[in-house]
This record gives sequence, C-alpha cells and structure tokens, in this order.
Amino acid sequence: MNVTAEYPGANGELMIKSVIIPLERAINGVPGMKYMASDAGNDGEASIQVVFNLGTDPNQASVNIQNRVASVVNKLPPIVVREGVKITREESNMLMYINLYSKDPHMDEKFLYNFADINVLSELRRVDGVGVADLLGTREYAMRIWLKPDRMLAYKISADEVMEALNAQSLEASPGKTGESSGKRSQAFEYVLKYPGRFTTKEGYENIILKSDPNGEILRLKDVADVEFGSSMYDLYSNLNGRASAAITVKQSYGSNASQVIKDIKAKMKEIKASSFPKGVDYEISYDVSKFLDASMEKVIHTLVEAFILVGLVVFIFLGDWRSTLIPTIAVPVSLIGTFVFMQLFGITLNLITLFALVLAIGIVVDNAIVVIEAVHAKMEELHLSPLKATEEAMQEISGAIIAITFVMAAVFVPVAFMSGPVGIFYRQFSITMATAIVLSGLVALTLTPALCALMLKNNHGKAKKKNRLDMLLDGFNRWFGRLSGRYQRLLSAIVNRRVVTFALLLAFCIGTWIVNTSLPTGFIPNEDQGMFYAIIQTPPGSSLERTNQVAERLQKIAEGVEGVQSVSSLAGYEILSEGTGANSGTCLINLKSWDERQHSAQEVIEELEEKSKDITGATIEFFQPPAVPGYGAAGGFELRLLDKAGSGDYHQMETVSKEFVRELNKRPELSSVFTFYSASFPQYMLKVDNEIAQQKGVSIENAMNTLSTLVGSNYETSFIKYDRQYKVIVQALPQYRALPEDVLKLYVKNDRDEMVPFSAFMKIEKVYGLSEITRHNMYNASEISGTSAPGYSSGSAIQAINEVAQKSLPRGFGIDWAGISKDQVAQGNQAIYIFLICLAFVYMLLAAQYESFILPFPVILSLPAGVFGAFLLLKLCGLENNIYAQVALVMLIGLLGKNAVLIVEFAVQKHKSGASILQAAIEGSAVRFRPILMTSFAFIAGLVPLVFASGPGAIGNRTIGSAAAGGMLFGTVFGVIIVPGLYYIFGKIAERKHAPVSYEEESPLTEEVDYHE
Repeated sequence: MNVTAEYPGANGELMIKSVIIPLERAINGVPGMKYMASDAGNDGEASIQVVFNLGTDPNQASVNIQNRVASVVNKLPPIVVREGVKITREESNMLMYINLYSKDPHMDEKFLYNFADINVLSELRRVDGVGVADLLGTREYAMRIWLKPDRMLAYKISADEVMEALNAQSLEASPGKTGESSGKRSQAFEYVLKYPGRFTTKEGYENIILKSDPNGEILRLKDVADVEFGSSMYDLYSNLNGRASAAITVKQSYGSNASQVIKDIKAKMKEIKASSFPKGVDYEISYDVSKFLDASMEKVIHTLVEAFILVGLVVFIFLGDWRSTLIPTIAVPVSLIGTFVFMQLFGITLNLITLFALVLAIGIVVDNAIVVIEAVHAKMEELHLSPLKATEEAMQEISGAIIAITFVMAAVFVPVAFMSGPVGIFYRQFSITMATAIVLSGLVALTLTPALCALMLKNNHGKAKKKNRLDMLLDGFNRWFGRLSGRYQRLLSAIVNRRVVTFALLLAFCIGTWIVNTSLPTGFIPNEDQGMFYAIIQTPPGSSLERTNQVAERLQKIAEGVEGVQSVSSLAGYEILSEGTGANSGTCLINLKSWDERQHSAQEVIEELEEKSKDITGATIEFFQPPAVPGYGAAGGFELRLLDKAGSGDYHQMETVSKEFVRELNKRPELSSVFTFYSASFPQYMLKVDNEIAQQKGVSIENAMNTLSTLVGSNYETSFIKYDRQYKVIVQALPQYRALPEDVLKLYVKNDRDEMVPFSAFMKIEKVYGLSEITRHNMYNASEISGTSAPGYSSGSAIQAINEVAQKSLPRGFGIDWAGISKDQVAQGNQAIYIFLICLAFVYMLLAAQYESFILPFPVILSLPAGVFGAFLLLKLCGLENNIYAQVALVMLIGLLGKNAVLIVEFAVQKHKSGASILQAAIEGSAVRFRPILMTSFAFIAGLVPLVFASGPGAIGNRTIGSAAAGGMLFGTVFGVIIVPGLYYIFGKIAERKHAPVSYEEESPLTEEVDYHE
C-alpha cells in the first residue's frame, strides 16, 4: 500500500515533521504489516510504502490504512489536505517502462509528456490489471505566471494581492436562468445564463486587473509578470538513445496476471499508435518484465521436449523394443494433461516453478510405467506366458510396490504444500504440481499401463529373429548388463551381512555431506541475466539537474557503444532504487539484446561498462540488475537499512556512521559494490528572522513566509480546464530573481501600513548542510545501503558477513534491518532443514503403516545421505549455491531415492514372507529390482541433462535444480543399491530378534500379535 502526500515548497525535514510522522504513527501496527518505509524529498513530495505479509487480504488492508489515515488528516497542514493524501494499492514492482519519443527535433519533452498524458495514459489505466500507469516527472501543462519583483516593488503590489486577483477574476460562476417557472407569472421562454468561467488562455491571465482608479488607470498582471502556457515543474529530463522522451511506468494491480496485463498493454499501445500518434512520434518498450519470464518459460518448454526425448531413449536402450518404449511414452502426456486439470482446480498458474516441476515429473511419471513393463517382460521370459497372462501375474506381484512408491513420492510433497510465507509459495506451487503428477502416474500404472501391456507387447523372448545393427547393439548392452548384474549379486553376497561395511559407507556419506555443506555457498533466489540492468548516477550534493543530465547523457553514449546493448533510457532527477527525486540523482535503464543475439551475460556487460565509465568524473555510478523476483525490492543484491534507533535526529552523525559502516563492509571479501547515497552535505540555507524588528516594521512572520513561499517556492490557488484536463495556475518569481541565496534578501514583503519592506531589513541567511532526501524505516531515520555478494560467495554468506560487521562496528543506538527479498531470506533462517526433517518424518510414518513396523522404514530413510552428498557435491563442482531451487530438488530426492529403496525392501519382505532368510531376501530382492531401479533412475537423470547444461534466460535456476537432482540421483542410485540391502539385513535382524510388532500374515492383526507375545 502506498500513501503519498504533497506540500508545495516544503523541504524534506518539514515534510517529515508535519506529514510523515503523524501518518506513520497512525499507520504503525496495522494488521498484517511486515514493515513500513517512508521517503520525503525537498521537492515537497512524501510517500509511505506499507509492505504486508503474504496472505493479507489486500481489500481489508486498504480499508484499514484508509481508516487510520482519516483519523489524522485534520492534523496535517491545510495545504497538504487541499492537495489530497492519496492511498493506492499496487504491486511494488515496475511491470513495464515505455518511452514515447519523437524523430522530429521540434517536438520537445513538454509536448511528448502532455501528448502521452492526454492520449496514452488514460487508455492504459483502463487496461484490466493495471494498478498504476504514470509519467515520470511533473511536466504537465500549467499556466505559469512569472512575477517580476522589481516591477511589483515599483507598483507596490504584493504576492498575496496577485493571488487574490487571480481568485477573484478567474473563477467559475453559476448565474442561473431567466424566465424560470416560479408559480407566480408565466414566461414564454426560459434562458440559461452562462459565464465563460476561468481563463484558459495566456491573454486572459495577462489582462487580469491588479489595481485601478477612477481616472481610468489600470494595472494589469502583464505589467508585473510574464505569462506563458508552460509546464508545472521542470524536475526531470528523460531521453532514449539521445532523443527527448516521455517515460511511462506501469505497475500491475494486486492479483492480476502479469503476462496477460503486458499482452493487453502491448495491444493497446499498437492500437493507440495506429489511431492517435502524430507523424514522427513512436514508442519503445524499454523494460518489460515478461521478456525474461517468457524467454525463460520458452527455454523450459524446450527442455521439457528434450527431457521427453532423452527419457524415451534411455527406456528404449533398457527395454530393447519400440512397443515397450511407446507405453511409458503414452503414460507421460496422460499424467501431465491430468496434472493441468488439477493445477486449474488448485488455482496454480503455469510459471517457471510449475514448469520445472513438469520437467522433473517426466522422469518420475515414466518410473511407474517402467516398473510395470519390466515386471511383465520378466514374467514372459521366466514363465513363457502370453502378454495378457504375464500382465495379470506381474500386477498381482507389483501392485503393492507401485502403491507404496506412489504414496512415498507423493507424501514427500504434502508437508511442504502447507508452508507459509514467500518461500511457501515456491514450495506449494512445486509440490502440488509434482504430487498430482505422481499420484496420476500411479493411477495410470495400475490401469492404463497394464491394459497397454496386454494389448501392445509381444512375447519374443527366446525366439530367434533377424537381427539388424540396432538389435546387435541392444543385445550387446543386455549382455553387458547381465554381467554387471552378476557382479552386483556377488558383491552383495560378500558385503550384505557385514554391518561394518554398511555403517562405514553410511558414515562416510554423512561426514562428506557435512564437509561439502560447510563450504557450499547458501542463497535464497539466484539473480539471473534478465536482459537489462540499471545504472544509478549520483552527482555531488547541490549539483543542478542540468549537470546530472550531462553525466547521464555521457553514460548513455558510452553504453550505446558496448556490444550487446540494444537501447539506453536515461533519467536525470529520478533515482529508481528508492523511486525518489532529486536534482543530483539519475538513472539509466540499459536494455540488452536478446540472449541468442549476444555473447556476453548481463554481468559481463556491467563489468565492461564499469571499466569504460571510470573516465566520467564528478559522479558516482553504480550498476545493478533487477531483483531476482519482480516485486521483491528495486534491484538485485541485498537491501540493508541502517537505523538510528536512539531517535537522535542527528543527520550528520548518521552520515558519519553510515559511511564508516559501508567502509567496513567493503573490507569483507564476501561483499561487493557496497554503497550508500546517504549524505547530509547538501548545501542549504537557514532563514533567521528577527521577530522584534519584523513586528516593528509591521510585518508578520506568517505574511513574510507566505510571500517567500509564492515568490521562491511557487504557489497555486486556482486551476482551469483545457483538453479535458485540469491544469494548475502557478505563480512564482522569474528564475533570475531567485538564482542565488542572496537574492532572497532583495525581495520585498508588504506590511500592514501598505509599505514594501525588504527581507534584508529583518532576516538573515545562514549556510547549513542537510539531506536532499530523508528516508525512514519502521519509524526510524534510516540510511539505505545496497550491494551484492562478491563472486564465489552467496547471498547467505553476504548476510552473515553484514551481521558480523554490524555487531562489531556500529555504535550504541544504531542497528540494522532488511528490506525486499533480503528481509524474507533473513526471516527464512534454517527453514530448509525443518522442511527436510518434516518430509522425512512424513515418509517414515507412511512406511511404518505400510510395513506395520517401526523398524523396517529405517533402510529407506537411511539410504538418503548418499543422495544428499551427491547433490551437494555436484552443486559445489558446478560453482552453484544451495538455494531454494536446490532445496526443492532435495525434497524431491527424498521421494525418488525412497522409491528405489522401497522397491528393494518391498521385494525383500515378500521373499522373506515366502520362507527365505533375511540375508537371502535382501540379496534376491535387490538382484530382482536392480535393472528396473537403474532403468528408472537413469531415465530420470537423462531428463535432467538439458537442465544441467542449460544456458540463456533462467540458466542459473535450471542448472541449480538440475545439478542438485542429477547429482543426488546418481550417487543415491549407485551407492543406494549397495547400502539398502545391508540396511534391510541389519534392521530385519533387529525386528526379528526383538519380536517387534511386525507381522506379514494377513490373518494376524497387530493387536493380536502384541497379545500373543505378551
């Protein structure tokens, strides 16, 4: 929620005292509030952004804010109330940045701004899903009345008299009607009387009469002022590739679909261009959040197809004929289409996270189908049955295993679906998609797949057939795999009953996991190459807007010459990080070419620009990529706030502490490009009024300040309608009369004796230093500090380093807090560990119910360390970090590796039931399931190969989730088939010795077994 207020002519400190503090005190503690950030500049504008916890009802939040603001409106200055306190509900991120520009040099910024305001903005605001569509800057048309104080002195005219004349002569009136029925005397005709209303032309205002006398002498406004139809403010320069432009920013409304809103805006812009744009005027979309998302999703869809083909290839190699390959290939689209139906029911959208889930689900969905087909082939080979009979036999044997592995894999995702907060959104979208696909694949494996097996398979086992080159290759693979299976069985015979080997392997993986994890960087959501980045420009305190614009234009020219850059938009007077304004701040939006049209990443382009822009003197320039998740802050990296918790209000001390803190942070190897633009060194002048002298001269302080407010700060009391828009009439002294601080003392104010008194008679000015823009965070004065983690370090390492420096170096009374994505990362803490443990507990309870044993689930649970080690090791080798994508992969590994272990344990239990010893059951169960386990696991790994080697948009996320899953699956499968039989043997022996409540006899219920042993 954004609360904005305007106080024309006010400085930042006045805005804080008179506007921000009363509003903050009223808003603080509103239900659901996460944090509150306030901002006030010397341009008379203030804003409070209230960020709410995820899940807060936006409509209720809006009502709560409005009620609280309404309770203090009467305590605000009357001029602020007149301007209006605006409350808007919006997504905080910029959805689009559109530049309207002209190839005709005669069309200046003023024309472009107002053309956009009149013809474009109102259309965009009506697009469904648009929360805010606004033009940067305040260059809308206005009637500017430029007063000449020397002429006013000669005619003894005060600023107040000018304002009174404007109000008295430029006004709306309602004279009524003549001949209106009164019930007393009838008239033949009725006429409406009209008054022209407020002046709308330059000539109308020039002829306003300020003084007149009976002799016919008249003093008009044009005698003491210049009048022009100009702009209300000249506070921002905007251009695109060296041409003047009007910059439109668009934000979406809460709950709208960003992708759809952007499509509708693009369609609307094409329509407006075709119908309204004058010759030479065009537009460019300089930033579009969907550009990266669409490219990423397109990339993932390609990956989806590649994974599908690779999985099919692996299945074909293992099964050896196209009929067998076709059956799981049919199972995949059936399960995925069914998943789309349930995604719709749960209100889940098709996004990057759910597409990742679908890519991973391909490998998992194929698993169940492979288990069925492989079992049918085994029955046809061993018992020489027809496909139908073989299918019936196989399904009696493996139905329990399919139900078990389906439940185990789906159960993993159930706990994470109930997580709250921003991380919960990620997990929920992923988990519901995965769980649905898995359950449907289980259903398909029990129904459709057996039917397809009975219809499509042929029993060619043992039959001679003409062999082509491919058949020979497949036979060679089968012979090699047969030898491998023999070696595997011999290995198991040697080590299964040796507890030392099993525990040694288990311990080695646990220690290895701990060692790798301590050196593996941690993160939250990785920063991707989004095809654009920002340059933030800061010129020295007190610099003019024109000077800042020169720096922005120089940077623009340098950036245009860098390979990979498509266009550059520059803004002088606007800083995109805090969305604040100031003459000494500027921003460049550097738009890059499409990923396939350039060879360098965004980070490499930034490094090249940093090197080339070192020649630009007299300005600090920092480069930033957009936030990892749109809406989470203004830029990538961390967002830190240094807080004056003692409430001293000493801005100079804050500047000293802030700069020292940044200096200490930059010494840490984990951090890079740490900076703050906080400066209390902006030159300002304090007006010292001698009240005694002023009163003696008949001047009240109120009158003096009102006069200065009009002459220097500008004032408006009236407005007029033109082009169906309301425009202000702004009164201010001509620039040459207020160019220097000393010029203020040369101005005059009229006293109560109708005399003109110079300000120098009762006022002095004293040079002081203060802030250009004051920021507050949760009601404390704050310094905004931004930066990124250094190459080779993660965001988690950066946050830890910042906390350590804060504890050591910050003086008493100062503290830190976080904003944007950093706030959620800090709040997340060790949540991943708890998620992992909850998932394990859920799987354990499910298996305990399945096996009616509290001991036999342990072989499944303890088979996981090998997979976790493999996931961490591959992340480390690939230079990736343990972030939310890696954690999603780890949760999934619990299900996948648990499934492999369940296949072995389930068959070992069946062998043990049929009379085999625990040792024989462990060896035979493992040998029987060796081929399907490797087949399903390598099919899954094959589906991950495109993710592991991903490039282009979204590459880091793809590679993280792919590497963690592939590494975990590879290690977990290769070593799992060795560890699980040993664990089954150990825990099976324990269960047998202790006579634990375990029974595999259907006729002996659990309670009877307990009674019997008692």
